[in-house]
Amino acid sequence: MARLSRYVLPGQPQHVIHRGNNRQPVFAGDDDHRFYCACLGEAAQKHQCHLHAYVLMTNHVHLLVTPHTETGIGKMMQSVGRRYVQYFNYTYRRTGTLREGRYRATLVDAERYLLSCYRYIELNPVRALMVKHPRDYPWSSYRHHADGQEDPLIVDHEAYLSLDRNAEQRRRAYRALFRSRLDEETLDEIRNTLNKGWVLGSKRFKENIAPLVGRRVQPLPKGRPVRQATNSARKGIEL
Repeated sequence: MARLSRYVLPGQPQHVIHRGNNRQPVFAGDDDHRFYCACLGEAAQKHQCHLHAYVLMTNHVHLLVTPHTETGIGKMMQSVGRRYVQYFNYTYRRTGTLREGRYRATLVDAERYLLSCYRYIELNPVRALMVKHPRDYPWSSYRHHADGQEDPLIVDHEAYLSLDRNAEQRRRAYRALFRSRLDEETLDEIRNTLNKGWVLGSKRFKENIAPLVGRRVQPLPKGRPVRQATNSARKGIEL
């Protein structure tokens, strides 16, 4: 089955995931994380992408990004991948591919789902039982959003800024979002749309986005299509 083309819509945030080949580790130490962040920051700036949230896990990364050109995310990911793989192979005396060939991405309805994606991304280390609280994991954007620890990679999205005009009150409101974990329905929705490349959003959002991206934004309904009744049948005439 042919892969669907990725959505391209400048100005609309996207949730991006890129995994290690065969789920193998892509970070072996803190220096690896630091180098990846340096590559990511330079590539995001060069290719006009705003990074809003991220987490670097052992064998994959999650990014929440708004591109401002049609090719922004693709070029950013290509640049980061090329530089990081060269670094990693040289450092650990290895050869060959490191990451899956394609990153996965989905458009996100900023009004309804963006802060849920923030939480989904920054809670990854907690769900993986690596830490008890997202603050305890150093390679994510949580401390920037919740504690005011400046992160040069991050460009704050309006959805985050709208939590409160006052910076301290905004961080307090953000921390309050993490007092409860994401419900299973939201978790499944984020995972399914990301893994299958569909749009994450409300029905109205999807209806508005579809003509802009030029293809379907959600799977077709399961089962056979309902047959239209004939005029005679609609009139109650027995055939």
